[in-house]
Amino acid sequence: MIKKYNLIAFVSLMIALFSVSCVTPRRVNYLQDMTQGSQIQIENRFEAAIAPYDELSIIVSTSSSKKELATPFNLGNSTNTSSNNSRYLVDVNGDIQMPIIGNLHVAGLTRLRLQDTLAAMLKNGGYIDEPFVMVRFNNFKVFFLGGGKGKVLNIANERCTFLEALAMLGSDFDLHTRRDHIAVMREINGRMVMRYLDPRSSDVFNDPFFMLQQNDFIITDTYNNGVIRSELNYWVGLASLLMSAASVLLSIAVLKKS
Repeated sequence: MIKKYNLIAFVSLMIALFSVSCVTPRRVNYLQDMTQGSQIQIENRFEAAIAPYDELSIIVSTSSSKKELATPFNLGNSTNTSSNNSRYLVDVNGDIQMPIIGNLHVAGLTRLRLQDTLAAMLKNGGYIDEPFVMVRFNNFKVFFLGGGKGKVLNIANERCTFLEALAMLGSDFDLHTRRDHIAVMREINGRMVMRYLDPRSSDVFNDPFFMLQQNDFIITDTYNNGVIRSELNYWVGLASLLMSAASVLLSIAVLKKS
């Protein structure tokens, strides 16, 4: 009789676990409204803007015969004195200190705009006749919070889309992560702004937060059945342990009786 009740309890728990574990493709598949040959017009084109506390790599060179003219602009007030890798930390006011040029406000400029601005300053100021300037972000990071854990994504360049970040997260997205309620949070004019994106729809391509900026946060929720499933896993494990113990005790009792 005890074995019968144990079996019934175990089967009931397994049915309950299975019922909350079911995840339909509609919940998790990406870009469900796109088919072969689909074309989406992307309205929002984006290049990251420089912001306070960014670290920039600025390299100045020239194609002229007087290459030594570029050397002073790769030294001085940088975090690295290598002429091939001058790094500058943007201060709280959005400024950097360039050798010879001095204080330069860079916040709000894109990487390409800063390159053109510096090249024009060097040429118009009579410093270098044929300047070439290369600017790179050194600390483009996106942060992930979800499933009770966190992760930092280091972006190799200044451009990263929302879908690219999801691909980089990989296994951090399980079947119970809500795809319809993924938040992107960023600082705008001194305020933290949050938007929810749904990668299951092609509308995500034209969301203003689709192109990520440095220091954005991606925050995910879990479906309730995912939490229930974790709780059931615990109770199923406990029930299995208790049934095993009961079976052992029953076997001992039967042996003693015989």
